[in-house]
Amino acid sequence: MQFTSRETEPQLGERRVVDGRLRVFYHGYWIKAYDAPADTLLAKKRLIEALTRRLFNHVEHGLNVPGTRLDEARRAFDSETDLQRKRVKAGMLAGALFNRAADIFTKLVELQALGVEIQHDSLMRQCGSHLQEALTLGKLVLHRSGEEGIDELWGEPFKAYAFPIEEFYTSRYVKIALTMRDIDTIAQHLSSLGTCPGFGGIEPRVKNFARAAKDKCETLRTDRDVFDIWTSFVVSGEELSDFEPSSRAAYDSSEERRMREGAELIRQGKNLVSDIARARVPMPKSSKEFGERCQRYREAVGAVTPLRTSELSSAHHARPA
Repeated sequence: MQFTSRETEPQLGERRVVDGRLRVFYHGYWIKAYDAPADTLLAKKRLIEALTRRLFNHVEHGLNVPGTRLDEARRAFDSETDLQRKRVKAGMLAGALFNRAADIFTKLVELQALGVEIQHDSLMRQCGSHLQEALTLGKLVLHRSGEEGIDELWGEPFKAYAFPIEEFYTSRYVKIALTMRDIDTIAQHLSSLGTCPGFGGIEPRVKNFARAAKDKCETLRTDRDVFDIWTSFVVSGEELSDFEPSSRAAYDSSEERRMREGAELIRQGKNLVSDIARARVPMPKSSKEFGERCQRYREAVGAVTPLRTSELSSAHHARPA
């Protein structure tokens, strides 16, 4: 939810009730605020486990290596000489390191729950070391789409381990605001295709999808509204992908090819927004390259009007209560 120019810009981190919902302000957006859990070992364990599962959902396949195979994964990585293969094995080693760190945390929490008091400083240091190494190796891993690496996801479990949970939540709000900004930028590029022959009427579908994507990226799975929000996200994405450019009754093969290229751009933009919204982190390289592809297409078909700032976020504008 974006703030409007009619109101005085709030301070970063300011909280207000907007449309009956508590929200926090970062970088131009009012984002849903959630209560952070108590800062305990159990809470950190659950958070790290959830963040690790989410990480494996968004990166290349085959990286979720059990922590019990850490030594094997390290030997495979160390002995590899081919750079392309070594990059993949780096991701597998990173996955094993994350899972080993989760194993350590799990056992510490289980012992604590049994009332067993142990000196666990060395285990905690080992856990932190595993997470730090995984973060470094994770920079070599690509998003599941193959577009680019999203090392922000590799850093989240380490942040959850190293910092108070409240501080971690704050860092997530910042990332969500930057994610929303990427979604709006991509949506503007998609809407600019409406100036191209045959693509009039695309903007309302883009607007609906961008709004649903921003709702999706700020909403936790445990939220009571998740059923409607996820459904709107999926359906509006399908409606955007299903857009078919209109054409004159007669057209040559070059025009038909341009129509297909434009329709493919729309589907690429929809997929990119979906990837960003689901991962809840920006993908700046992919976003920039997509904008450049849209600009080249517009120039090729003669739609050279300047990219205008649309009111894509109008449904997200709200005055705090």
